[in-house]
Amino acid sequence: MSTYATPPGGLPPETQLLTGRAIFTTAYAVIPRGVMTDIVTSALPGWHGARAWILARPLSGFAETFAQLVMELAPGGGSDRPEPDAGAEGVIFVTSGTLSLRLGAEHHAMGPGGYAFLAPGADWSVVNPGTVPAGFHWIRKAWEPAEGITPPPSFVTREAEVAPIAMPGTDGRWTTTRFVDPADLAHDMHVNIVTFEPGGAIPFAETHVMEHGLYVLEGKGVYRLNGDWVEVEAGDFMWLRAFCPQACYAGGPGRFRYLLYKDVNRHPKLRPFG
Repeated sequence: MSTYATPPGGLPPETQLLTGRAIFTTAYAVIPRGVMTDIVTSALPGWHGARAWILARPLSGFAETFAQLVMELAPGGGSDRPEPDAGAEGVIFVTSGTLSLRLGAEHHAMGPGGYAFLAPGADWSVVNPGTVPAGFHWIRKAWEPAEGITPPPSFVTREAEVAPIAMPGTDGRWTTTRFVDPADLAHDMHVNIVTFEPGGAIPFAETHVMEHGLYVLEGKGVYRLNGDWVEVEAGDFMWLRAFCPQACYAGGPGRFRYLLYKDVNRHPKLRPFG
């Protein structure tokens, strides 16, 4: 059975040591679960009964393509007009509680593992109909037009309905759950789930143009980031700039799993600053 980490909230005691694992470099950042406290949440216009841990946003000179938020909705909380940018696409991934998502004229009940792709300009709203808080990731990107390509349609699914695909030569120790077809050029971002069984590893330093947001859903692992070894666990977030060398191995007795964002399927911009 899958488990999905959520931010702990609260505040640490005054007796706790200051030393921690948070780090921000020119190539990557690590935001450990322990720093996702109440005092770093944001309230958002158009939302009620909601708070957000904003883990990534476009930042000049660093990662520039996406924003990633962990949302927490109190019972009855939500939004009738959640997306302020008509050109933005989004993904919702539920980690706890229940969500009622209205997408056009259709209503979807979503629980942990629920996944929704929200096309640019989609008419949607969301509310927590339950009696306990609901948690979900909200990943946003400006959809990039390309000649002859129309935006992809919205859809709703859940992890349990999507078969993971084993990476070649790994005997299933390294798998990826892909919610969209990688060959579909209408999609200029992928939000997948990567799973490593004990003993699974990325055995080489991937170095590529795609930016990443990685939120650890389950287990623990050790990541090699730009020459540094970083230990991470469920609830931690990693933010990787383009071309940051990266590799990892599962570091515990159970599975190591994370939610992965990457930008794909577009020409590099030659004039990124206009």
